Amino acid sequence: MDTLPPDNLFAADDLQHMPLAARMRPRTLEEFVGQEHLVGPRALLRRALDSDAPPSMIFVGPAGSGKSTLATIIAGMTRHHFEPLSAVTSGVSDIRKAAAAAEERRRLHSRRTLVFLDEIHRLNKAQQDSLLPFVERGTFTLIGATTENPFFSLTMPLRSRCRLYQLKPLSAEQVLGLLQRALADGERGLGTVAVEVAPEALAHLSEGCNGDARTALSALEMAVLTAQPGEQGVRHVSLSAAEEALQQPVLKYDRAGDEHYDTISAVIKAMRGSDPDAAIYWLAKMLEAGEDPRFIARRIVIQAAEDVGLADPTALRVAIAAADAVEYVGLPEAQIPLAMATIHLATAPKSNSAYLAIAQAREDVAKEGAARVPDHLAGSARLDKSSQPYLYPHDYPGGWVAQDYLPPGLSGRRYYNPKDNRREQLIAEHLEALRAQREGRSVEARPPVQASPAAAPETPPTTTAGTRDEQGEHTEDSSE
Repeated sequence: MDTLPPDNLFAADDLQHMPLAARMRPRTLEEFVGQEHLVGPRALLRRALDSDAPPSMIFVGPAGSGKSTLATIIAGMTRHHFEPLSAVTSGVSDIRKAAAAAEERRRLHSRRTLVFLDEIHRLNKAQQDSLLPFVERGTFTLIGATTENPFFSLTMPLRSRCRLYQLKPLSAEQVLGLLQRALADGERGLGTVAVEVAPEALAHLSEGCNGDARTALSALEMAVLTAQPGEQGVRHVSLSAAEEALQQPVLKYDRAGDEHYDTISAVIKAMRGSDPDAAIYWLAKMLEAGEDPRFIARRIVIQAAEDVGLADPTALRVAIAAADAVEYVGLPEAQIPLAMATIHLATAPKSNSAYLAIAQAREDVAKEGAARVPDHLAGSARLDKSSQPYLYPHDYPGGWVAQDYLPPGLSGRRYYNPKDNRREQLIAEHLEALRAQREGRSVEARPPVQASPAAAPETPPTTTAGTRDEQGEHTEDSSE
């Protein structure tokens, strides 16, 4: 099938005024680089395009991976009228106007319409809902583009009416090919410019752009146009010129998207894995990207209880103190107590016994129902109260007396199982002594160890992986 560019998208008069990245935008699938899993010869989307039956779809991928380019190519391949909109500037009225025009175009000219909505995640719920009837009736074919996770940023009804396609960052080799093509292209690229680009400069641009073709092409254009011609009129682009043109790569981080959750997950896993260096690195990335320090502090507090727990109860105090410091002093100084708490948790002995205990207890309550509190433990008078009295432990030697505290039928069930660290092993010995006394066995009871820095082992113990479902970490603060 012939591939035609959308109406007036590549007018010849405008080419000379366009940036290099816009001029070099692929016009056909043959020029399109990457995403073979979507547009390769045997890919489902490619087969749909060849059959002139594109579905409504959402392109998800990082900047510069080809989302808008692929949309324009699809419009040309299928001979649809191309209606580009941006969710940054468009609202419900614009969507309705596009739908009315699409209906008229189909009725009068038998031509279908492709509406491309860039930054579709910026539409609010009401705006996304306004798309539903037009997509469902086929008034127009919708292609949305987003850099964010659609399962967080798009409503379920809209997702259910569209196919989701993930675009991957371009590889350094693919970007290098695009740069070489731009240097050789005399019509749209830099082929008419006498220029020599050092191989190491091209390598730096292709590797330093993080898969963003637009960034690489823009940097190449800047490096070429700012290079001074030599005696023969040839511009030489060195590695240093490429570094200057590329500048500092944009930090890929979105406080409401995948990077937000992926990076805090990396901080958590590094602390759990007792790697303070990795934990500090990921913490630095979040701070450098402008992450809310309160969010980081909350995660550190949770981590202190969940993964350090009773192996070092001081960790929770340190984490809460760091959270208080964030509120008291703010950034940039608050980065120091956050780093202190991160290192403390990463180097502390690990125990998730408290997390496992409450998780198992809640699971039992949910499955078996909440048992009635036994009469001798009840806090209020009961008409049918049994004659079994409550035994006040302080009236007995050692402040302990054998007595059932679980409901009938659950006696002996254990939720707290001490882990293999110095502090909890002492707790385990104490509990075993009490259980032996209850059963009439002779074992010397030892008092539980009080929380103190001296209780921590001199050398960090071998840590074990937690059993928490990591998806829970991903959604913990999704509303923020």
